[in-house]
Amino acid sequence: MLAASTLTVAAEFGEAATAPSRAAAAIPSPPEPSELYDLNDLLTDATLPTANLISIQVHADGTASFALPRAEVGQGVTTSSAMLIAEELDLPLDRVHVTLADARPELLFNQLTGGSNTTISTYTPIRVAATLARGRLLAAAAEQLNASVTELTTKAGTVLGPGGAVVGYGELAVKAASPTIVPVPVTLKDAGQFTVIGTPRNRIDALEAVTGRKQFAMDLAVPGALPAMICRPPTINGTVRSVRNADTVRAMPGITDVVPVTTGVAVRGRTFGQCIDAVRALDVDWGPGTEEGTSEADVLAELRRAELPLVIPPLPLLTKAVDLRFTFHFASNSALETNCAVADVRPDRAEIWGSLKSPIVAQETIAADLGLPVSAVTVHVTQGGGSFGRKLFFDGAREAAEVSRATGKPVRLMWHRTDDFRQGRTHPMSLSRVRATYTLGQVVGYEQRHTSVGTDFGHGLGEIVTALAAKLPVGDLGFSETIFELTQQTPYEFGVTTQLLAEADRGFNTGSMRNIYSPNVRTAQELVVDQLAKGMGQDPYAFRRRFLKDARARAVLDAVATAGNWGRAMPAGTAQGIALHPEYHGVVAVLAEIDCRPPTTGRKIPDAYTGPRVTKVVCAVDVGLAVNPRGLQAQMMGGIMDGIAVALTSSLHLENGRFLEGSWDHYYYTRQWNSPPELQIVVMPPTTGAPGGAGELAVAGAMAAVACAYGRATGTVPTTFPVNHGEPLGFEPLPAVPPIPASPTDGLSRVS
Repeated sequence: MLAASTLTVAAEFGEAATAPSRAAAAIPSPPEPSELYDLNDLLTDATLPTANLISIQVHADGTASFALPRAEVGQGVTTSSAMLIAEELDLPLDRVHVTLADARPELLFNQLTGGSNTTISTYTPIRVAATLARGRLLAAAAEQLNASVTELTTKAGTVLGPGGAVVGYGELAVKAASPTIVPVPVTLKDAGQFTVIGTPRNRIDALEAVTGRKQFAMDLAVPGALPAMICRPPTINGTVRSVRNADTVRAMPGITDVVPVTTGVAVRGRTFGQCIDAVRALDVDWGPGTEEGTSEADVLAELRRAELPLVIPPLPLLTKAVDLRFTFHFASNSALETNCAVADVRPDRAEIWGSLKSPIVAQETIAADLGLPVSAVTVHVTQGGGSFGRKLFFDGAREAAEVSRATGKPVRLMWHRTDDFRQGRTHPMSLSRVRATYTLGQVVGYEQRHTSVGTDFGHGLGEIVTALAAKLPVGDLGFSETIFELTQQTPYEFGVTTQLLAEADRGFNTGSMRNIYSPNVRTAQELVVDQLAKGMGQDPYAFRRRFLKDARARAVLDAVATAGNWGRAMPAGTAQGIALHPEYHGVVAVLAEIDCRPPTTGRKIPDAYTGPRVTKVVCAVDVGLAVNPRGLQAQMMGGIMDGIAVALTSSLHLENGRFLEGSWDHYYYTRQWNSPPELQIVVMPPTTGAPGGAGELAVAGAMAAVACAYGRATGTVPTTFPVNHGEPLGFEPLPAVPPIPASPTDGLSRVS
């Protein structure tokens, strides 16, 4: 197993040694930090010391099992991991069973799911483990068949020997087990031998998902664990002064407990319906929150004061400049599965179940909360119904542990949807000021100053030390700055280029929503690129192609321009937009077509915002090596829908210390009537020998392409996102007290 980290290091050094090709007809830009060493490199290198702890088991029934030290939240990593094992072990895919590992503190940084890093960092270690298993099986078969290992081959879970001998893996499993741990050199398959990796495969959990048999946290049968919910304050992070009617609520049907906790007042009952009734009945004296009385105008003013200055002065006689400021409003980081967890806390131990992307720091933090040693707290990672960064934070699990301790009983804690929107994690509001200077057909300077409400990186790199460092008064800004510099890059030769981050106001509950800073930063940049092209009298696609640094980027740009018929004649009020985004050793290009004509923007759908419609999207993606091209296509589709949402319709409105949105009815994510009827995903042929990041890649490219299309269709550069944010709400805000709204009674009236 020692070969795992060695091989991984060798692969990384080999990739870094290949310098990108540079655009010939442009003023070169110095390499940016993320071009030399990005966040994914950091996350991958952090996994190396413990990569040899990854192991695979082969069982007597001929199947193989693997406890993946990452979270499956719908992105398909259990499928891609199973494919790696099936490839190197020569075992049918349906005989590989992937589960999720419990929190394992010995893994250190190797159990964090984020930054599109899972497949990159586990690609070699999983393959090495599978190859080791195959080698042990061959050795056992050689002994049983009295043959040389060189005379044997493997196929479909069997060992084939001289004279037509066939021995199944199950028959060899016990004999192949080694009583000692020894370093063994392995040779992995060459890409030319792949029969599984790189082939489109269906999700291994698809049948369970569509038939409702897939098990999530709230499906688990934990003895004695009754439903629990929390009555939350009316403003962000408000506090409990007192509960005026605790005894009355405790006497309600089915209710067993009413206890104040850090984030509100918890109730435990026999059903969630009874818990909702109890939450609605509570009479709480609430203290102020961290953003009491704050509205959007206050936050915008604070961000403007914190903005870092530009350096290159405008020189009107010598140069021209595009100088724009963009505003990006708060967005919800609510996943389809609300925050939930099961907890059973006893005086000497605790057991937690939940969908957790940083289970080690969750285990360590909960242990500290409970005053228990880490070894006394068991954290089980369950399958998750969505995340997009939300489940890097373990708020639900931490609350469940607190409620279980306070009541002395096991609980099944679930947030209400309104909790998610009002008190959950959000993508922070931000400003992006950009000045691009050009002269004589060249861009000589590009400056971007991104100013954001503070992003909470309190999960650290997945363990307690970096998590605590990220919360320190100086450490938090340093952590954010590091993440920003390791993720943001300019794919164009724009001369002297700087992208800097400033942060203000840490009173909000924020998190790393899918793609972190990139969608906002990239959208601002691509809109400026369109204006540069216009100022120089060039076609937006041709302009980008001319200034791109990298051949892989030009290839995906050419692919979408060709497949999307760039430049075709379109009616007034409609237009195409094109954008590009590189990140995590991958690159994506997106072409979007939009319809901003009044008959479209004026569509009426009950309780909905329609607005402009994206009618067509073509996406070309190069992630180096796509382990599962079908899964990659699905990731791009989801990212495109996210990008459309944050460009056109999805945001939170802050008023007097609270967000007005309280449900998906109010938060206008991309709906069927705003999804593009034409959607094409082009997966580029392999360009490197290793996979790049995929999970987040399409969001920034799609948001930027939609914004550029909107600007060309309307003739006005959009500078506020989503573009509908300044319009009337379109809904009546739910009351803040009680925090859970009454159940709707008019469901049939909404069926059409």
